[in-house]
Amino acid sequence: MRRFVLLAALLALPTAATAALPVGAKAPDFRTRGALAGKPFTVHLAEQLRHGPVVLYFYPKAFTQGCTLETKAFSDAMPEFRKAGARVIGMSADDLPTLKKFSVEACRGRFPVATASPAVIKAYDVKLPVVSMTNRTSYVIAPDGRITFVHSDLSWKEHVQKTLAAVQALKR
Repeated sequence: MRRFVLLAALLALPTAATAALPVGAKAPDFRTRGALAGKPFTVHLAEQLRHGPVVLYFYPKAFTQGCTLETKAFSDAMPEFRKAGARVIGMSADDLPTLKKFSVEACRGRFPVATASPAVIKAYDVKLPVVSMTNRTSYVIAPDGRITFVHSDLSWKEHVQKTLAAVQALKR
C-alpha cells in the first residue's frame, strides 16, 4: 500500500522530471517485446527509424489515470503523426500481458507499446526514484538515430502537442 501512495504522490507532482539524454545525442538502440492491437510485437528501434522519425515516449504505469489519458491523446493524434511521417512507440516497465490489454484499450490498436527493460530504462535515464517504473519523458528521434527533441515532465498534458510540433518541424 505504501508503494502505491508513493507512486500516486510522484505522479501528481507538477514539476519537470530530468532526462539525461540531450538533443543531439545518439539514441541507444534496443530490441524488446511489446504489443500492437493486443498482439505480441517486437520493437527494434533501428528498424523503426528506417521508416522515418520515431516518437519514443516513456510513461510510468499502464492503466493509471495520467498514463491512460496521455496514451489516448497520442492515439487521437496518430493521423497527424503519420502525416508527418513519424512512428510512435510507448514504453513502460509493464509486463507483456498488461501491454497487450493497454494496446487495445488505451492505444486503440494505433501504435505499439513495449516493455522498457532495466537496461533501456538506464540507457535513456528514465527511472523514477524509489519505484521500478519509468518517469514521463518523450523523445523525438530522427531517422539518423539522433535525438532532436526531449520533453520530460511528470504531467502528461503537453507531451503529445510538443512531440508533434517537433516531428512537424523535422519534416520542414
